[in-house]
Amino acid sequence: MKGRQLIVNADDFGLSAGINRGIIAAHEHGVVTSASLMVRGDAIVDAASYANTREDFDAGLHIDLGEWRLDGGEWVALYEVVDLDDGVAVEAEIRRQVAAFNQLMGRGPTHIDSHQHLHRRSGLQNIVARIARELDVPLRHLSSIRYCGNFYGQDADGSDLRSHITVDALITLIDALPSGVTELACHPGFAEDLPTMYRTERAVEVATLCDVRVREAIVEANVELTRFSRIVATGAPP
Repeated sequence: MKGRQLIVNADDFGLSAGINRGIIAAHEHGVVTSASLMVRGDAIVDAASYANTREDFDAGLHIDLGEWRLDGGEWVALYEVVDLDDGVAVEAEIRRQVAAFNQLMGRGPTHIDSHQHLHRRSGLQNIVARIARELDVPLRHLSSIRYCGNFYGQDADGSDLRSHITVDALITLIDALPSGVTELACHPGFAEDLPTMYRTERAVEVATLCDVRVREAIVEANVELTRFSRIVATGAPP
């Protein structure tokens, strides 16, 4: 199969120093081609500084409106940036994060997505889609770029799916890519100090993404590694 392009995008860049180290390793020694920056993260200045030194590395905006974790069968908020039921406040916060990104990077994002996919929530999707159209950048799930989230080590309920982030699993995903452009999301990093339910899996992702067999499989499958800035994508629908 020909005509297949793959963007390998690392989420959460700037969240912590350990996350930064993992993403940088997965770019310099692995197959990561872009990342999504969390402008509220503790290590965002270092993340932005790195991204600004790399011509072969795209930087998008990872909108951060809050995070929830499964605790005793219930989803509990670790933090909430803004009331998600207040559309005016949500839009103001997103625009604040876009402005912060522009100030940090000296340019706009190459793409937009969101922490825990909150931009897909009813009442929020139209807001984020409108901003993505204004910026003329692709929005995850809502552009002509196919999204693949199967490289993830947990189920929706937090169950162990580390078999999905092995080298063999990633090669299987690569071999099955359809024609066109696909974004493969990943979450590499070292997160021992983070209060997150997705911790040990991040280090596994680093090792998998840096494994030489993965790059060899990409070459053998005639898949082109690419970045958002190198393709023309249809943005969010009206």
